[in-house]
Amino acid sequence: MDVLSSWLLPVLYGGAGNLAAYLAAHVLLCLLPAFFIAGAMSALIPKETVTRFLGRNSSKAVSYPAAAAAGSLLAVCSCTIVPLFAGIYKKGAGLGPAITFLFFAPAANILALVYTGGVIGVDLAAARFFLSLIFGIGIGLIMALLFRADDVAHDLATDGLFADRGTGMGRVPLVFLGLWVALLLAGTLKLGVLTGTWLHVDLPLAQAGDWQAGLDRLVPFDASKGEEGVSVQGAVLILLLAAIGVSAWRGLENIQDGVNGWTRATLALVWATLLFAALAIRPVQGSLSIGITGKFFGVAASLAAIHFIAWRRLTPEELQDWLWETWKFVKQIFPLLVVGVFIVGMARVVVRPEWIEAVAGSNTLVGNLAGVAFGVFMYFPTLVEVPIARMFLDLGMHRGPLLAYLMSDPELSLQSILIISAIVGRAKTAAYVGLVALFSAAAGLTYGVWIDGMPLWQIALWLLVFIGGLAALLALASRRSLADGGV
Repeated sequence: MDVLSSWLLPVLYGGAGNLAAYLAAHVLLCLLPAFFIAGAMSALIPKETVTRFLGRNSSKAVSYPAAAAAGSLLAVCSCTIVPLFAGIYKKGAGLGPAITFLFFAPAANILALVYTGGVIGVDLAAARFFLSLIFGIGIGLIMALLFRADDVAHDLATDGLFADRGTGMGRVPLVFLGLWVALLLAGTLKLGVLTGTWLHVDLPLAQAGDWQAGLDRLVPFDASKGEEGVSVQGAVLILLLAAIGVSAWRGLENIQDGVNGWTRATLALVWATLLFAALAIRPVQGSLSIGITGKFFGVAASLAAIHFIAWRRLTPEELQDWLWETWKFVKQIFPLLVVGVFIVGMARVVVRPEWIEAVAGSNTLVGNLAGVAFGVFMYFPTLVEVPIARMFLDLGMHRGPLLAYLMSDPELSLQSILIISAIVGRAKTAAYVGLVALFSAAAGLTYGVWIDGMPLWQIALWLLVFIGGLAALLALASRRSLADGGV
């Protein structure tokens, strides 16, 4: 019983607290729109539109840079990128470009780079961008080569997923998808016009401070450790999420039979939840302050336009297909996300940052692999990982392993690995995880030796040896694949 109370209960409590904090802070304005965007891509976009730029037969000079460029504009974390990855992959994108999008978007999007440069240094932000771009395209090319037979089969299978919608994307689906992207950006971009509060309303709730104090005791808040806690607003949002789950099961599970009252209730709850999440709510002395932010106005305008197009411009069949595809992504991804975040929360209690710092104080292979491992077990969202990286740097972590951590943390979080496995299978996921770990460690070593003063010609020589050895192994694998009758 003493062991249970002293070890197991704190671990379980850490998992529950991490899950509560994640659901309250990161699911709503980024992940919910991402699910609806993925559903719209699957249901409304013709395959030819996707494959024109991201297909396996598209020019590599177009498809891979296009995938990286698309990812760079989405300032969201890996759990939001995964549904979008699933959407483009299911609709016919080649495995290689889709993997490049999956890697580059959370690792080197605009927000991550700007934040990294401001908190840690422009040199590390530049290294993060260039190495993520080069290695992201490299990982995509390698995955396309290793699994080219599966890629051909996947390309053929996507031909029959949906009814033919012609060879081009219609104006209404394009505008509809664009409005969802606008909603995603309005809710996630850190611009003063969006984050600033334009109006204040104070509700006379003297108990609000006590509510927040109780939540702080239940879910600790410590920014220096990456603990985000749960606010009063976050607690209400968790309840709204639960209500959405119940109504969605009744309203979307049988959506192909037609829209019913539960369907409308689900969408109304989603709309209300997104609007509530866009407010700035905090307890103040003797009251609850509600701030009407620019984000609220942006989300409200986007939702109004989305509602108009969904019910006035989409056909009943398109509306049902969109909601069904969205619901399928939610059922496939969200449970794995919950399990992964819970396990990561438990791991945070067991794995101590000091362990990583002890082995990552110098730019060694072990140190860089430790940085990669830390990214797996101690995942932090984009706005949290950079301050945590700053803390590691101040505590003695070398900048090389620090870059390895920053490149692997958005890619190899446990919840992302579980979700990607459900989308592309275990074999592809294992290869992807191995390649990301290898390239992240190589990036850290490369940047670290430059920081330590190695001449550029020696760094170039080391990269040539690394790339040459990898190319030789890939050539050998390709020949064996051809000998075995691969495509």
